[in-house]
Amino acid sequence: MRNFLSNAASMKISDQERALLREIQRDNNQSLGDLAAKVGMAQSTIWRKLQEFEAAGLIRARVALLDPVKAGAKLCILASVSLRDHTEEAIDAFSKIVALHDEIQECHKVSGAADYQLKIRVADVEAYEHFMTHSLLRNPHIQSVHSSFVLKEIKSTTEIAL
Repeated sequence: MRNFLSNAASMKISDQERALLREIQRDNNQSLGDLAAKVGMAQSTIWRKLQEFEAAGLIRARVALLDPVKAGAKLCILASVSLRDHTEEAIDAFSKIVALHDEIQECHKVSGAADYQLKIRVADVEAYEHFMTHSLLRNPHIQSVHSSFVLKEIKSTTEIAL
């Protein structure tokens, strides 16, 4: 058994439960019957376990993953952002920009030369230039943004290794 932290305490996960979590990460649209056959649990047990995992916060959401190209967001940019200062006001202002813009898919506070790493998806270079000029660079707390355009996506997954 492996421990996972939940909101309240440590949660013990059996091998069967780990298999269940792997399966729903790969395809959350499977029926309880299909899951039961794959992981060797009763359908009622699977339903109960999924409810427990959601209540504990281990399962955060059940979503549909869209193809970015088919959804009109074919350009992926990794942007390193440095702030002018690290006051609470600057961090709050930057956090608000991140929350307001759906183009920003991920934001990570990082160590190294930059303060934050963003994953941004837009339709094309023109859309990115507009986003940069009218959104990111208008924030007086942002000192610099260094952008790298993704030329080819080698691997992209949302699955957590269990």
